[in-house]
Amino acid sequence: MKTKADPKTWDSQLFRRILKIATPHLNLLIYGIVLTIFLAFLSPLRPYIIGKLVGEYVRLLDERSLFFGALLVVGILIIESIMLVTLSYISSDLGQRVVKDLRDKLFNHITQLKLRYFDQKPIGMLVTRSVSDMETIADVFSQGLLVILGDLLKLTGVLSFMFYINWRLTLIVLIPIPVLLISTTIFKKAIKSSFQDVRKQISVLNSFVQEHITGMNIVQIFSREEVESNKFSKINEAHKKAHIKGIMAYSIFFPVVETLSATSVAFLVLFSVWSISYGGVDYGTVTTEMMSFILYISMLFRPIRMLADRFNTLQMGMVGSSRVFELLDSQEYIFQNNAFNLDGFKGNIKFENVFFSYDQKEPVFNGLSFEVKAGQTVAIVGPTGAGKTSLINLISRYYEFQKGRIKLDELDIRDIDLNILRSKIAVVLQEVFLFNTSILENITIGDKNISRQEVINAAKKVGVHEFINQLPNGYDFEVKERGGLLSSGQRQIIAFLRAYVYKPQLLILDEATSSIDSFSEEYIQNATIEITKSRTSIIIAHRLSTIQNADAILVMNKGIIVEKGTHNELLKQKGQYYDLYQNQFIANINTE
Repeated sequence: MKTKADPKTWDSQLFRRILKIATPHLNLLIYGIVLTIFLAFLSPLRPYIIGKLVGEYVRLLDERSLFFGALLVVGILIIESIMLVTLSYISSDLGQRVVKDLRDKLFNHITQLKLRYFDQKPIGMLVTRSVSDMETIADVFSQGLLVILGDLLKLTGVLSFMFYINWRLTLIVLIPIPVLLISTTIFKKAIKSSFQDVRKQISVLNSFVQEHITGMNIVQIFSREEVESNKFSKINEAHKKAHIKGIMAYSIFFPVVETLSATSVAFLVLFSVWSISYGGVDYGTVTTEMMSFILYISMLFRPIRMLADRFNTLQMGMVGSSRVFELLDSQEYIFQNNAFNLDGFKGNIKFENVFFSYDQKEPVFNGLSFEVKAGQTVAIVGPTGAGKTSLINLISRYYEFQKGRIKLDELDIRDIDLNILRSKIAVVLQEVFLFNTSILENITIGDKNISRQEVINAAKKVGVHEFINQLPNGYDFEVKERGGLLSSGQRQIIAFLRAYVYKPQLLILDEATSSIDSFSEEYIQNATIEITKSRTSIIIAHRLSTIQNADAILVMNKGIIVEKGTHNELLKQKGQYYDLYQNQFIANINTE
């Protein structure tokens, strides 16, 4: 995507791209354009007929012609109203259909982005792109594109009738138009800057609110309510000022338009008086022209005034769409060179000289190599920052390594279809995320292939069926946002069961037992034994007591495996594992 393009060129490219997303609904767009064209040439017909009625039939007291003329005007108004309602519905329907398609596309794109992208971008910004920025694109079709086209065509029709009636009078009443066009240009630039600022401030506001509501416990624990409220007040003030800039532009522009419109009427009256007094024009002709032109001036200035507003709606949609397309154009997703299946996955894992860095500057792994045999339970321990979590991030391809190879059953993971790869792996994290729905939905993640009975049977095997049944409504218990109604240990139990029902060939437990309460510890220990049976398992452990029966223990430090062996073998070596074990053992004694 271009980053330093000429604004006009970029706008035209962006506009073509916006139109392109409407092609699946081209029939609605065509219907809207046809109705717009009819309306544009139907509306200017009314002032012409009304002028004739007043100037000729009223003056001559021709009641019959006046009656039929009035019926004609009413008929045109009815047809015009029906067409306006239909056009409004079509344009709004078109806008919402386009936004629905684009929002689906955007959300699908977001779900495929690398986790590194979410590390760098505030969630509130992504919410703004998916919601409020999308609505501005809907306005491009419902209030911008077709309406602008209609106003331009209506102006053409109005001017055509005016020149046809009296070209001299038309030129007279158009004298204020250059001033109006200059004012409109200035207004358009001012409001464009205001809209860009507004969109920016909305994004900042959404990010701040989302972040602080999510972390409200930290705010209250450290008594930061007043400090954070002051920060919010400053952000809110900037948001208010951005809106006021736009309000100020409107408050100046609209009175200017009304003044210029009144000036045109004044020129009309003066020229009409002069025509009767000195131009030799009869009273009936002047009356006809004045009546028509007064209506035409209103029809002339209103579209020009509204055009500025419509162009700003269009510009706001352009700003919103540029933000949405910027996100859609991001290349922060995992590339797949091939898409091989992983049939009959046994569970062998092999790291071969793997180099990895999050920021391309500070290395996490410098040539990491090790192997896990199928069916083994391997534990990984080490101090904070040793690279334990980074290791499992690479196995699941949440992040991409720079050099080396990671192989599953002798197949490079970069050559395996990403969905198939992750379907073979289940990860239980230390921080469990639960959706705002039932326990059953959180276990199955909406997978219709997993029945309620399968979940119940799995819960019985893991030993947590009784615990779940004790909750109100059992498996249908609503856990609320992030599982806020459950303890951390209870959330871990749900996460273990979620991993178990998916029957993975490779199980990864990332510090999954580090923050459990005493009530849940027994449940989780039994669950760990059950779900690690007959499958390859990698356990990143904080509590060394939970991994003593592992087939192998890898001790990591600064991205390097410094020791490897069973629990007893490592204790005999009296190296780093021995020190970690002794420190934890002494800490437990002191706690008791």
